[in-house]
Formats: sequence, structure tokens, C-alpha cells
Amino acid sequence: MSEHMSQASETETTEGTGRIKSVSGPVVKAVDLDARMNDVVYVGDEGLMGEVIEIEGDVTTIQVYEETSGVAPGEPVENTGEPLSVDLGPGMLDAIYDGVQRPLDVLEEKMDSAFLDRGVDAPGIDLEKEWEFTPEVEAGDTVEAGDIVGVVPETVTIDHKVMVPPEYEGGVVESVEEGKFTVDDPVVTLENGEEIAMRQEWPVREQRPTVEKRTPRTPLVSGQRILDGLFPIAKGGTAAIPGPFGSGKTVTQHSLAKFADADIVVYVGCGERGNEMTEVIEDFPELEDPKTGNSLMARTSLIANTSNMPVAARESCVYTGITIAEYYRDMGYDVALMADSTSRWAEAMREISSRLEEMPGEEGYPAYLAARLAEFYERAGYFENLNGTEGSVSAIGAVSPPGGDFSEPVTQNTLRIVKTFWALDADLAERRHFPAINWNESYSLYQDQLDPWFEENVAEDWPDKRQWAVDVLDEEGELQEIVQLVGKDALPEDQQLTLEVARYLREGYLQQNAFIDVDMYCPPEKTYAILSTIQTYNDEAFDALDAGVPIEDITSIDAAPKLNRIATQEDWETFVDELKSDITEQIRSLY
Repeated sequence: MSEHMSQASETETTEGTGRIKSVSGPVVKAVDLDARMNDVVYVGDEGLMGEVIEIEGDVTTIQVYEETSGVAPGEPVENTGEPLSVDLGPGMLDAIYDGVQRPLDVLEEKMDSAFLDRGVDAPGIDLEKEWEFTPEVEAGDTVEAGDIVGVVPETVTIDHKVMVPPEYEGGVVESVEEGKFTVDDPVVTLENGEEIAMRQEWPVREQRPTVEKRTPRTPLVSGQRILDGLFPIAKGGTAAIPGPFGSGKTVTQHSLAKFADADIVVYVGCGERGNEMTEVIEDFPELEDPKTGNSLMARTSLIANTSNMPVAARESCVYTGITIAEYYRDMGYDVALMADSTSRWAEAMREISSRLEEMPGEEGYPAYLAARLAEFYERAGYFENLNGTEGSVSAIGAVSPPGGDFSEPVTQNTLRIVKTFWALDADLAERRHFPAINWNESYSLYQDQLDPWFEENVAEDWPDKRQWAVDVLDEEGELQEIVQLVGKDALPEDQQLTLEVARYLREGYLQQNAFIDVDMYCPPEKTYAILSTIQTYNDEAFDALDAGVPIEDITSIDAAPKLNRIATQEDWETFVDELKSDITEQIRSLY
């Protein structure tokens, strides 16, 4: 396209091509351009990719997805007539894209450098690679929009379902091909003339159609005790992870990407530091998928839009990510989308809004900030698809409030939308308590609809155990204020014992060590077992206290410190059974 644009600039402006009127950072105004809202255009002699965001009379405003230094008024602007779309098809997994779905490894080969030239472009998926297509329909079958017509082994982990595009009418299958084909080769032909290939295109700002959005009732098991045990998220749910610098937002999302029981992971690095994305890019191919033993990248698609990349592409990268997630959801997969961070996305909106001279809202953010956040999170959910399968997109967005101030607009508007809130705490991080999630500020609104699953699959009294833990931690929070004033020894013995039990909850249950293989992932059964053991100690200890046993004798039994070691035991089932027995025996021997 850049060569084509250079030729256009050497001659007079061609029909259907406008010219640049002014340039202000990523915002370019053009005149004499026949365009519609959200059309993709190519700007300047180098053919920089951009998108129409405002039309006023003869002046068209464009946000450019690349650096615009050196672009001058009078240069040509060519309209493609199509909205910003992504290529959907086999090859999106084990791939790393920028914010507008250009594959970074392909661009690096083209440039023979890690630094990309402007105007360089490449399709989102390899158009020349041949894939083994196995049909699932025969001539004479009737197919409709969304129906699965065949399967391609995309990676060692994931079978890619080839579907009838949603905008097709469908009809009777006239012919079916089997064998190796490129993504643009027709593999199914219908009697009405429609040809189905492995590749689709879809506008990123438009939600893919479904039959029905349903209430999610299955948890997205994360392997993190504080999340699964106290603040669970559903498959198809939404969550926010706000926290100040250094509190562990990115690490929490990395852990979710590695261990959450989703079929597909789409990780969007939206305006974060380059070294963090480098860590993701280097770590993920080496990580072993706990489900299959293969590389984690075999079920992961990465979108890397770092803080030094053009600001406009940052605004589009979350839409690119959620569109890819919806496409795999349509195949019947459970997809986990990580957006790190939505604050950087909001900052990109703020910058472009100010250059458009729009009326600013709170703290300079555009007035439509809340609407854009809602549009994004609303595309998550648990759905019945057009083809009768069920799939989900779980959206988990990190928020980076300046100075850790949760009252700022991005955090507050996100809170109104999402149903799970994992509040990270800098004080906990400083005390080396990880994950540094504040149990007093966090919450989940999915508990009631997920409890039946936990009762059926883990333990009938799962909700009771969780509520007991929450009550103890709440009481500890109130008692700590008194302790700050008068000291622990001034408290009655029952309150001192509550503080002791809460300490084991914090250290043995809520803390988790990502550097110990047996503790980096904790299945729900183990989460329940740890909590159940601590409650056994609590019940036995209070019985002894009621019987007149001094608190010093109760808290000094040999078995008590072992409560903090359950998580790091290889054979934790046996360890738990023995520990419960030891606790009961040692405490009861005191009276």
C-alpha cells in the first residue's frame, strides 16, 4: 500500500482520494475525501493506516495508527471504504500482533530489524500457508450462518472450527473439498453461489451475533486461593484488577493467563511498559500448559501495544482482542481475555479527544468514557452461539489508578460495570503478602450463582466455609484498630484467639507462593481443604477456651504452625488428614 500511495502522490490526487489539511499528533484532518465513519484510510505518501473518527462538512478527521512526524498538508489520503476489521482464521494462536493485528514477527522479517518502518503492513494470518481441512458436512446438507462446516488442527492443543460467516444467507451444500488449502481457498460451495473459506473478516467495533446471552453458572477456576475461595469469577464474567504501581496487577493477570481453566487465552498488552510485554513474549512459549503439557502459546494469542507505540493503535487494540475472543467463542470455546491495562486505553481516548477539541469530562477524560468501557465489557458473557454450541468470553481488565486512588474516573466507571473487583493493595505488597489482594475491599457478585457448582463439585458446605473466613477476617480488621491503641494483651482471650486464627487465614490460606511448584496453582479441592483445616483448629481452640484452658496453652500446641505449611506439601491430602487429627488430639489433651 505504501508503494501505491507514493505513486498517487507523484501525480494529481486521484478520484476518491482526499488530501491532508492539517496534522496534530495522531489526528489528521483531510478534505475532499468521500468517506464514512470508521472507514480505514491510508494517509500520506507512506500510506500510514488510519481510521475515520469524525466527519464535519467537507472535513474528515482521522486517527492514525502510526507515528505521523514528517507527514505534511497536501499529501494524499486514500479511503478503502471498509471499517477497521481483523482477519479471522487458523494461525491466530501462537501469534503476536500489534494493536491493529499486524503480526510482529512477519513485520520484523520484512524490515530485517526489531524497529518497524512506517507504512509497513502484513495480513493478520498467513495467506499462503496450507492447512489440513476435514469437512463435517456433505453435499446436500443444509447450513446456516454460524454453522461449523469443518475442522482444522490449528495447534497441538486447539482444533479450529471453520464456520459459515455470520453475514451469509446459508443454504444447501453443493460441493465440499477435503485436503490442504490456503485460508482463502473455498472449501465449501453452496447452491446459491456462496463460497466458504477458512478466513473471515469482521469489523472490530461490532459485536459478533449470538442467539442468547445466558447467566453464567460455572466458575473460571484460577488456581489462586483468594480468588476461587473468596471472590470467584464466572466463565463469561467480568472482573477488574485495580492497583497502584508495583502491587502486582500484571503478575496476577499472567497467573490467570497461565492457570485459569479457559480453552483460549487472548492477552492484550495495552500501553504497558515494553519490558513487561517482553517478559510475556519470552515466558509464554516456554511455559507448559498445565492442561496438556504442551506450550502455553499453543492456546494463546498475544496483542502487544506497548507504551512507546502510537497512541491511536492503543485505542483500537482492546477491540482487536475482544473480536478474536468472540470468534473462538463462536466455536464453542471458553475464552479468557486479559486487558492490561484499561487505564492506558482510557488515556489514549483522552489524548485523541483533546486533539478533537471535544468537551472534556471528569479529569479531562471524554464524556463518553463510561459508555466505551461498558461497550467493551458488555461483549463478555456466556452465550448460546448461532451454531447451537455454548461458549464464553471472560473479560479481566487491569486498572492503573494514579497514586492508587480508586476514586478516579476509570476505576469508578469500571466498578459500575464489572461484577468482580480484586483490589490490589500497595501495603500488602510492601509486606511481601502476595497476591496483594485486599480482602476487605474486594468483592464478587457471582457467588450466589456459582455456589451450586462448588457444592456439587467440591464440598456441600463450601459457601459456609467461605462465609466463616470472611467473618473472621472482618472481625480481625475491627480488632486491629483496637490493638493499635491498647495492644493485643489488653483484649479478651476470645478476641486474642480470633486474631490468631485470622493470622493463619492470612498466612496459610490467602498467601500463595508463585515460586513453589506445588503452590503456584491450587485446585479448589486443596483450597477447601486448607480452609477446612484452619476452621478445625478454630472450633477446637474455642471449645478448649470455653472449658477454661489458658489461651497460651492453646496457641502453643505443636500442630498449629503446620497450618502454614499445607499449601507447600506434595501429598497435601494425607497431610491435611493427619494435621486435623493432631490438632484435635493435642487441643483436647489440654482439658
